Amino acid sequence: MTAATSAKRLEINGIVQGVGFRPFIYQLANRYGLKGEVANTATGVTLVLEGPPDRIQQFTDDLPHRKPPLAHIVEITEESQAVTGFDAFSIVKSRGSATRQTLISPDVRVCDDCLAEMRDPNDRRFGYPFINCTNCGPRYTIIDDIPYDRPKTSMRHFTMCPRCQAEYDDPENRRFHAQPNACPVCGPRVTLCDGQGQAVKTDDPIVETANRIKAGRIVAVKGLGGFHLAVDATNARAVERLRRRKHREEKPLALMCADMRQIRAIAHVSEAEEELLCSIQRPIVLLEKKAATPIAEAVSPRNRYFGIMLPYTPLHYLLLDAGFDALVMTSANLSEEPIAIDNEEALARLADIADDYLVHDRDIYLRSDDSIVRHAAGHMRPIRRSRGYVPIPVFLRDELPPILACGAELKNTVCLTRGRQAFVSQHIGDLENQATEDFFRLTVNHLKRILDIEPKAVACDLHPDYMSTRYARELGNIPIVEVQHHHAHIAACLAENQVDGPVIGLAFDGTGLGTDNTIWGGEVLVADCREFTRAAHLVPVPMPGSTAAIREPWRMALGYLRAAGVAAVDLSGLSFLKQIDQQQIAVLFQMMDKGINSPLTSSLGRLFDAIAAMVGMRNNVAFEGQAAMELEMIADDSVSGDYDFSWKETGIGSIPINTTSIIQGVVDDLKSGCAPSTISARFHNTLIRLFHDLCCHLRTSTGIDRVALSGGVFQNNRLLTGMGAVLEKSGFDLLTHRLVPTNDGGISLGQAVVAAANMNGRERKDLDGVIGRRGISNTASSL
Repeated sequence: MTAATSAKRLEINGIVQGVGFRPFIYQLANRYGLKGEVANTATGVTLVLEGPPDRIQQFTDDLPHRKPPLAHIVEITEESQAVTGFDAFSIVKSRGSATRQTLISPDVRVCDDCLAEMRDPNDRRFGYPFINCTNCGPRYTIIDDIPYDRPKTSMRHFTMCPRCQAEYDDPENRRFHAQPNACPVCGPRVTLCDGQGQAVKTDDPIVETANRIKAGRIVAVKGLGGFHLAVDATNARAVERLRRRKHREEKPLALMCADMRQIRAIAHVSEAEEELLCSIQRPIVLLEKKAATPIAEAVSPRNRYFGIMLPYTPLHYLLLDAGFDALVMTSANLSEEPIAIDNEEALARLADIADDYLVHDRDIYLRSDDSIVRHAAGHMRPIRRSRGYVPIPVFLRDELPPILACGAELKNTVCLTRGRQAFVSQHIGDLENQATEDFFRLTVNHLKRILDIEPKAVACDLHPDYMSTRYARELGNIPIVEVQHHHAHIAACLAENQVDGPVIGLAFDGTGLGTDNTIWGGEVLVADCREFTRAAHLVPVPMPGSTAAIREPWRMALGYLRAAGVAAVDLSGLSFLKQIDQQQIAVLFQMMDKGINSPLTSSLGRLFDAIAAMVGMRNNVAFEGQAAMELEMIADDSVSGDYDFSWKETGIGSIPINTTSIIQGVVDDLKSGCAPSTISARFHNTLIRLFHDLCCHLRTSTGIDRVALSGGVFQNNRLLTGMGAVLEKSGFDLLTHRLVPTNDGGISLGQAVVAAANMNGRERKDLDGVIGRRGISNTASSL
């Protein structure tokens, strides 16, 4: 080596394994004539460079700009070292260590290069449904441990043939160290089975599967993160039969179309929505329906939107080659259960649903539902964050200690923190049955292992009956932080925006236990990541029949009518009650008067339910949020009016927001024959003006000019867009969700940052001092 030679060691952390990063480093080093080595480690990638200092500098300058498409660099540390005299640049064996800091790539769609090979009759992988390379394919769902090498994935059961091994060993090849690398000779295979699990004799299982779907059969198809139930989306009888068997009455079913041309034939697609559809994550995107389509009405009844995705595995492409307008591709489960991932499990759990099964022999280690997103208020908004996005962490402003946050009861996710990274799990679901609880526990243990995180505290919801809360209390050997539900919503919004606070937080949803043991959900908080004060709230009203009022929104309408002073004898002019037994109405009024099985709620979600029932949209719902969703969809964009509302600062505690004027306005409109679309528009306009005015009032009294919006009600695009526009016009700094769902899927992130803020022993921010002039009492999560 000459005197002009120097040496440098680089440690790179991020998504740098299983994404072609080492061959990229190898090729870049050779481009600049450098020598040394690169290896995977449990903390990422380590490389040593030897050569002229100016070329080493050119290398390090180029590295972040030329990285592979799936790589995500979080941190690069450099250190000079003594020259040892490498003969060449090489890729060496992975090195383990005591800590594991590397990030794991999510599962992503098959790349264009692989698709081109799959379509080429002269290619040895022609028609192969498991084609992949370092730029695409499965990752998270096949990993059992790290470093990410083939023996620690579900591909360890497949020994590569000589040709695949040669690709795997060649740093110049696109499949160098592509752990799922395989071909028809040595890799996974598909099999079509009948309803009894017997293999169907056929030369082409995928073509035969397509023929059976065309004949109206329901086929369970094994994918990346689990099974789908597939039917022809234009076959109304098949779709209706799927609904009956799956016990999914009205909730929309996801569609998969072969290409953008097919999607544009059935839905309106903006440029931003097309970008989401075509992204490597391949989420389900909510798109507005076109007026006339061949898609069966039962796919998305009484709904202005389809949830549509493009194919993301080679198997999907081959199946859609049969010429379908669209396939229904819905999660393979009974409603509210986790999706099936194992072949034998699918045969057992789906026996009463599927007619046939298209299976394969590559194991799925961790189930992962399709992600759901929409483009709203100028940005992508996740509704369900799962396949394609997990396990990429949310990057935080501050370092956090290791914490496990157990999430909410509905739309559950869990979160593990490590330094400035918060790992929010894939969608787990509603913790209402043993199967989902088992999935919850499996996910916690799997994430702890592959991330090498041993929590020093556990965070959970205040509600003692939530399964996630019971789990946290069972752990016993580490501190527990119980976090109020709506504080967690606002904290999640702060965390993903890398803000600590304080903020004015609008936390609107259906249900969350308050610190006073009542049901909250229409909350205006003054909050930071440590504590909160309830600054204002909707005046609580009774829920006659308790949880029955969630399933039957007409009960909530009665609760609001009673609170507004409308007596039972004055309801005769309201048509929505004509189908309800009058004796039952009288009984419910007595229950509310006597406080029997009628808990109080301040939930804005329940107010939406009440208005939807009053205008005749919904007396009963088949899934959570259905009434509110349909009320949003009928709103007339041309209506600018609103209803009166009232709130008055008492100087003692939280400001009560009275809904009496709103309810009376709706009743007056109904009796005068006003269209439901007009009432819906006026109701939305009222909420926007009400909470805008309240935020302006709180800014005057607190000096806070930043507002955070969170909670499931903000899945309402009309409310999110309208509220955001007026707040920003009034000079507020607006924070919203773009990385985690605004619904309860983001709760675990908020719980984690609240727990960390309370553990860190930082000087307590006195939010009472911020708004002490009004004497509002302070409540905070505590350790």
